[in-house]
Amino acid sequence: MLNTNDILESIRMISDENLDVRTVTMGISLLDCADPDPKKACEKIYNKITTKAKDLVSTAEKISATYGIPIVNKRISVTPIAMLLGCAENPDPVEYAIALDRAAKAVGVNFIGGFSALVHKGFSAGDRALIEAIPEALAKTDFVCSSINIGSTKSGINMDAVKLMGEIVRKTAEATADNQCMGAAKLVVFCNAPEDNPFMAGAFHGPGEPDCVIHVGVSGPGAVRAALAKNAKGLATDEVAELIKRTAFKITRMGQLVGNLVSKELGIPFGIVDLSLAPTPAIGDSVANILEEIGLDTCGGCGTTAALAMLNDAVKKGGVMASNHVGGLSGAFIPVSEDDGMIKAAECGCLTLEKLEAMTAVCSVGIDMVVVPGDTPAAVISGLIADEAAIGMVNSKTTAVRVIPAIGKTVGDTLDFGGLLGYGPVMPINMTSPQVFIDRGGRIPAPMQALKN
Repeated sequence: MLNTNDILESIRMISDENLDVRTVTMGISLLDCADPDPKKACEKIYNKITTKAKDLVSTAEKISATYGIPIVNKRISVTPIAMLLGCAENPDPVEYAIALDRAAKAVGVNFIGGFSALVHKGFSAGDRALIEAIPEALAKTDFVCSSINIGSTKSGINMDAVKLMGEIVRKTAEATADNQCMGAAKLVVFCNAPEDNPFMAGAFHGPGEPDCVIHVGVSGPGAVRAALAKNAKGLATDEVAELIKRTAFKITRMGQLVGNLVSKELGIPFGIVDLSLAPTPAIGDSVANILEEIGLDTCGGCGTTAALAMLNDAVKKGGVMASNHVGGLSGAFIPVSEDDGMIKAAECGCLTLEKLEAMTAVCSVGIDMVVVPGDTPAAVISGLIADEAAIGMVNSKTTAVRVIPAIGKTVGDTLDFGGLLGYGPVMPINMTSPQVFIDRGGRIPAPMQALKN
């Protein structure tokens, strides 16, 4: 039965605590758009996306207005484009990216993800060409996002891809240096990438997904923080976890409702709810502030990793009770530039890159939206990618690196992306070179955890 107090609480979360549905993402398979003629392939891609997603934005906006639930972003994820390049004759991957960008603009979405390749065990036809085209592709498009999966618990880590991606991240930042190095903010390197992630920049439509599907990503750090501020005084830690669980349930339930409504309206299957706590630069809408409500003086101090582990676990436990189909990343995000509390902690020096790496062992993703000095060598970036991939591989979880070398800037400067991407202080990074290690190439073998059959 409906509880009046729960309804009123949800209304208050929306009006006062920045609660929203962060994204409704339509996943579209482009496997049937593959063609030996690259121009025909690009035409098929544009036509399929604009046909399938023509009503996505208007439907989401209608549901938002009818139910009073903010739906901040409408997005599209597609089949990793590298899969389509393999059958084409002399394809230019940039032309495929431009076709995606044109389609995104035509249907009015915020981002389109899937300029991607899955190379965790090696490079197949089309993979290397796509990766080498990333800097130009992201410089020439506005809404295209790119992701590369370089490792997994089952396969180990492709160190040739790790080396290449360190170089590509630098080149992408350089190619967009006149635009706040925005290209690097739209590029993420994964270990154990999920096929159904609705959040950018890492969204792609996995080969195991249906032809077309609707995924929803919810938010709600502000609602969790407010619940703790109001009710957590004097509670034991397990009671704090229970309070977070109950709040996460309500947040996820709203995402489930929106997903079902959009799915029914469009006649497209509903996929998953990603119940991640996705922060924004708005004051109070911060994962760092939740950790501080739990009892830390400042995010990044001793105790941060333990508090984050408890938060992440409670969010998952509350969310899985609210939806039959939970997927994506699901947990607590810690993107520095997108979280007001993280920004402040980084600016005062309490939150360091080393502490962020420890935190990624227990949260949803990894080193996310971190700005580093513009002279950071490619080998150092590759070393950071390898470290994060190792955490994901050994712990059987998703980890990722979305790091932005701020070309022409150094520690103490700021890079301002605007909007939901926020701004970030340039953080110091250990410049000791791992070049010899990175140059070895090959693969880090899969860990014992891989042998589960």
